[in-house]
Amino acid sequence: MGKISQVAAKYIIHASINIEGVVDKPDIIGAVFGQTEGLLGADLELRELQRNGRIGRIEVESEIHAGKTGGAILIPSSLDKAETCIIGAALEIIQRIGPCNAKIRVEKIEDVRISKRNQVVERAKELLKTLIESVMPDSQEIADEVAYSVRVMEITEFGKDRLPAGPAIDDSDEVIIVEGRADVLNLLKHGFKNVIAINGTSVPQTIIDLSKEKVTTVFVDGDRGGNLILRELGSVAEIDFVTKAPDGKEVEEITKKEINKALRSRVAFEQVKMELKPMEATKKPNFSTKMPIRPQQQQQPIKRDFPMRPMTVRKVELSEEEKKAFREMSEELIGTRGAFILDEKLNILGKVPLSELETTLKSLKSDVHAVILDGEVLRNYVIAAERLNCKHMIGMDSKIKGNETKINVLTISDI
Repeated sequence: MGKISQVAAKYIIHASINIEGVVDKPDIIGAVFGQTEGLLGADLELRELQRNGRIGRIEVESEIHAGKTGGAILIPSSLDKAETCIIGAALEIIQRIGPCNAKIRVEKIEDVRISKRNQVVERAKELLKTLIESVMPDSQEIADEVAYSVRVMEITEFGKDRLPAGPAIDDSDEVIIVEGRADVLNLLKHGFKNVIAINGTSVPQTIIDLSKEKVTTVFVDGDRGGNLILRELGSVAEIDFVTKAPDGKEVEEITKKEINKALRSRVAFEQVKMELKPMEATKKPNFSTKMPIRPQQQQQPIKRDFPMRPMTVRKVELSEEEKKAFREMSEELIGTRGAFILDEKLNILGKVPLSELETTLKSLKSDVHAVILDGEVLRNYVIAAERLNCKHMIGMDSKIKGNETKINVLTISDI
C-alpha cells in the first residue's frame, strides 16, 4: 500500500473529535474509513486514495477525561484544494464511533507549502545577514577604518617629559589637557588633535610650561579623581578653562557627542577654584555656564604683561535697548571667533577676527561706543579700547577686574 508522509503532502486536514464515551484509536480510524465509504464516489474513496498515495497515514491523537474521549485527527493530502476540502467536509458527517455519539469538526486545512515558504524566507534572511557581515565592506566603511587608523597613528610624544599628545600641540593656540594616553587616543579618534596627557598623578614641567604659553582647557574624568587632578593642576599651572566627562564616565570611553557637549559646557577655572579646596574635594564643580569650543580653534594668546593701575571709576549703566542689542549680537558671534565694533547709535562699524582686534582698535582715529567679541576680554583689548573712549566691552569671559579699567567690562551672562 502506497503512503505519503506529511513532508510530501501539499495540505493537512486538522479536525477535532469529541466522543461521548471511551473508545480506542483504531475505533476512530475505522469509523473514518467505514462511514465515508461509498459517500463520495470511487474517485474519492479514502481506502483507494491511500492505496495510490494521494492520502497519507491518518494520525489520531486522543485522551480520555471524565469518561469522554477528545482529541484531533490529522490527514495529509496531495489532492488539489477542492478535493481536499471535500474529504475534510466528509469527516463531519460521522456521528457515531463504536457505541458512542461523536462529533467531528474540521478546524482548518493547512497549506504545507506556505509553511515551507516561510521557512525558506527565514533561512534566506539568516544567510543574507551572514553574507553581509562576512563580505568585503563598502567604500565608506573602508574610508572610516583608514581614517580611524591614521588618527590613532598620529599620537606623538611631546616635551622633555615625552607626554602622549596629538600632532597639533605646537601649532594650536589652545590645548586640551587630559589624564592619560587612552584619553588622548579617544579625542584623536574624534578629530581633536590639540590634546596632551599628564600621564601620571604629578604635574610634569612640560604641562606647567605649556600652560604659560597657550590657552588651556583641562578635561578630566567624571569622578572624585578628576577633582583631585584639577586641584593639583590649579596649584602649579595656569589653567584657563575646566570641563568634565559625564558623571561616572571616563574621557577614554565617552562618545563624540558627549565630548562636544562637555567642551561646549566648559567654565573658567576661577569659577570652580573655590570648590576644589581639600575640605571640599568630593564636591562636584558647577559646569553650568556654556562656552563654545572647537578642535584646534584659533584664539588670541593670553598676555599677562600689561600692568593696569587700580582705579575708582563710575561705570555707565546699560539701557534696555543696549542690553537687547548686545545680547543679540553676542549670540550672532558665537563660534565665529570675531568681534563687532559699534558706534553710539549701536551701528556696526566693522567686524574683525579676534587675532586682528587689537591692531584694528589701535588704527582707529574716531571714538567707539562698544566692542563685542566671541572670546575672553583681554587686557591688551581693554588698553587699546580705552584710547578710543570705549564705554562697553562684552565677551564670553573676562578676567579684568572692575577697578582696573574705566570701560564697563561685561560677559554674556551679565546681559
